[in-house]
Amino acid sequence: MKLNKTQLPIMSVQGKVDHPGMNGNPSRAGYDGYSRIPMATGGITYNYKIGDSCMGIAGDHIEPGVSLKNPADKENNALQAFACIGNKAKIISGDAKGRCGYVTGKHGGIDHVMVYFDEETLDLMTCDDKVLIKACGQGLKMLDHKDIFVMNIDPALLENMAIQDKKDYIEVPVVTSVPAYLMGSGLGSASTMLGDYDIMTQDKEANKTFGIDKLRFGDIVMIEDHDNKNGPHYKQGAVSIGVIVHSDSFTSGHGPGVTVILSGTKDNIKPVIKEDANIANYLNIK
Repeated sequence: MKLNKTQLPIMSVQGKVDHPGMNGNPSRAGYDGYSRIPMATGGITYNYKIGDSCMGIAGDHIEPGVSLKNPADKENNALQAFACIGNKAKIISGDAKGRCGYVTGKHGGIDHVMVYFDEETLDLMTCDDKVLIKACGQGLKMLDHKDIFVMNIDPALLENMAIQDKKDYIEVPVVTSVPAYLMGSGLGSASTMLGDYDIMTQDKEANKTFGIDKLRFGDIVMIEDHDNKNGPHYKQGAVSIGVIVHSDSFTSGHGPGVTVILSGTKDNIKPVIKEDANIANYLNIK
């Protein structure tokens, strides 16, 4: 697989751990008619990491590991846009200063970048800590497959994903294939280079049929009949590949979030179902 990685800039972006927030009446009405005040986005999540189940959690849109944000919109937009899954991240303040991890996802709407650090490092961190990321990946291209749009992924991680180049198409390991009609919140966004969009999980039979009930943070999935080159939309014959970045949700139209990394067609991207298709395995996260 030939990439233009030598042409890619590597640029610093930085964020602060974003303290969880709550506005006004914090009660959320679920699709089942019940109201809840669930733990949700932001802060440091100690007990869920890449490779763990993102389903059945007693929370809403839970983000594994550390959630980063900048208070200034223009700086946070750059953090969101330029940080890519697999980028190296280093803590630059506090008791965990100097320890390193990896970007694992981007969450639109709340506008967070999520980062993995090991458990020992998380225990040393606070919500005042800052993290520096070596952003690299936007502008990445497969030189022999120019009709496939690549985004949101570090070139080193892409190379580690066991993608098979078959000349006229590529084979990508995925844990499951999700039909277009199950994609919800985030549709209509101008770009998926700034976040994610959600798999709807309100139909339990569909969850079981397509293996959504077994999804884990970091799982790689295929979305059928969705083009993401210029924002997510239905297009028959298109396919997109993405990474699960946040947990399930009680809210109608929501569910596990997918940050897209590849978008093409069923002719140039073909899925290979593999249970271990998870970025934890490609980043050697235990």
